[in-house]
Order: sequence, then C-alpha cells, then structure tokens
Amino acid sequence: MSDRSLRGMRLGAQSMESESGVEPAPRQRVEYRCADGEQVFVTFAAEAEIPPVWTSKTGKEAILVDGEKPVDANEKAARTHWDMLLERRSIPELEQILEDRLKILRERRGARAS
Repeated sequence: MSDRSLRGMRLGAQSMESESGVEPAPRQRVEYRCADGEQVFVTFAAEAEIPPVWTSKTGKEAILVDGEKPVDANEKAARTHWDMLLERRSIPELEQILEDRLKILRERRGARAS
C-alpha cells in the first residue's frame, strides 16, 4: 500500500517548493590578483567581511585588488632543532656532552676490537 502512495516521485531528489518570488541575497564580486598576474574573482554576501588574502584554485596566494597584504605580527620565525637545543643548554655544556658521548663510543669500539 505504501508503494502506491509514493508512485511517480523520486523521494528526496526533487523539492515540491517553487523558486518563484524568491530573491537571492545581495552579493558582491571581489577581485584578487596573484603575484604572477592571475586574476581570481570571488563572490561574497554584501555584508560579509572581505579577507585581504585568498588562495586561488591553483594554490597561489592572491591579494585583494586595491588592498594591501596584511602584515601578520604573530608570525614567528621557524625555530630549528639547534635553536631549541640552545634554549636548554649552553655551548660549553654541549661540548662537554659531546666529549662524554665520544668517549663512551670509543670505549665500546675498543672493547669490540680486542
């Protein structure tokens, strides 16, 4: 019985509502430009906050036309392993540790050679 009541309809595939009388929200088209000159157009809602930088489909960073690239004050320089090591140890301490480890390795090799 339930099969007959849904005959002729694809359940969930089509909406029964019509789009007559519906107006889309106001929009604005914004242009971005990559360093190599590639243009990127993005559509935003009229009241949306426009980001100063956009990533294009090709993965390049595009800057808002008539805008400036923001300077990120929170951007930190990449810390290397050596930088982090120097935060914990001084150079004389590191030299002493190196000498100790080399001494241990030399003793092991000497024991194996005998």
